[in-house]
Amino acid sequence: MTDRILVARIGAPHGVRGEVRLFIFAEDPETVRDYTPLTDADGRRSFAITALRPGKDHFVARLAGVDDRTAAEALTNIDLYVPRDALPETEDDDTFYQADLLGLRVENEAGTAIGTVTALHDFGAGDVLEYAPEGDGRGRTLMVPFTRIAVPVVDVAGGRVVLAADFIDAGTERPEPGEDTAG
Repeated sequence: MTDRILVARIGAPHGVRGEVRLFIFAEDPETVRDYTPLTDADGRRSFAITALRPGKDHFVARLAGVDDRTAAEALTNIDLYVPRDALPETEDDDTFYQADLLGLRVENEAGTAIGTVTALHDFGAGDVLEYAPEGDGRGRTLMVPFTRIAVPVVDVAGGRVVLAADFIDAGTERPEPGEDTAG
């Protein structure tokens, strides 16, 4: 597990007075106001949300010290992290933070290791689990739907997730950067 959790991403400016679009990854978006300190990826810069309101498919935030569009533009695509200990404990074994999955062993239903979780994505049609297959020297990864049907077991304490047999060989291969995917 990581000691810092990604909770939001700053998007493009909203207007000319320094507000930004904010994409929040928390189950309850309003709680992001309570998380302190919010820092960038390397932990060098801190951010404080002074105002937050819903937008169309995002939130609109005012950040302390950001007073014009130019300052807001400079923050576009900055990820915001919070210390792990600032977040509430999970309530049960079926509840976890997405960051808890990174690095977990991927197993088949017989318990044989077949890879390692590298990412969890949401491309808009549901979560997708990405994993690096064991012994794959090509550096490629595979993606499967992150559903109970495809991933029936998520055992964070045991350090593993289990893929259903029907999804092991059916994973979608992620192309390497720059690889032509047109048919």
